Amino acid sequence: MPPTYRRVLLKISGEMLAGDQEYGIQPSVLHNLAGEIADVMTMDVEVAIVIGGGNIFRGLAASASGMERASADYMGMLATMLNALALQNALEKREIPTRVLSAIEMRQLAEGYIRRRAIRHLEKKRVVIFAAGTGNPYFTTDTAAALRAMEIGADVIMKGTKVDGIYDADPMTTPTAKRFTELPFLSVLNKSLKVMDATAITLCMDNDLPIIVFNLTSSGNIRKILEGESIGTMVSRNASLNE
Repeated sequence: MPPTYRRVLLKISGEMLAGDQEYGIQPSVLHNLAGEIADVMTMDVEVAIVIGGGNIFRGLAASASGMERASADYMGMLATMLNALALQNALEKREIPTRVLSAIEMRQLAEGYIRRRAIRHLEKKRVVIFAAGTGNPYFTTDTAAALRAMEIGADVIMKGTKVDGIYDADPMTTPTAKRFTELPFLSVLNKSLKVMDATAITLCMDNDLPIIVFNLTSSGNIRKILEGESIGTMVSRNASLNE
């Protein structure tokens, strides 16, 4: 059976790579993530990835502590490059061809981002990892994920988190929190649900690009979504407000 989506953009937060550590990259998490991606590459899909850098440096937090915002954001972009190179190495150990494309020129480390080049790599079944966000301060990696997904013509954004979807309250602190199976974009914005930042949600809404929020720590979930199973929460233009 053909996969539900042919070209996907996987958004991963930097905190995911930290695992149960407060800082840095946990090797076991990186190894498992590479295995999940390698598994779905056997399904004739094209995979692009955007990784955050919050496990190493958070520009917004540094700005709140007094650092000039633009400088702090550029430092955060460099943190995403560290994560991108780590994931590239983990994937290539599994013999998965991979390219890192950076929004900030770093010739010795990655290719510069060019939309047509990224699409060509995907067509050749290479995993493309987008690093350095949009290359501009004041924009999050969520917004970078929405922008890159639209530029490459992705069918869906798959946002991997540590919880199994979107809830009406924080499930970590509120045991009675209810999970939504699907949500319209406007409800996410109106309820101020912390799925992705408002700019990213608005971009996806304006361009009718669905988002699936799911638990990335649960083995096999990426494959299950591509096989058509209802995993996590679907955010789309025509979704009903269901729990």
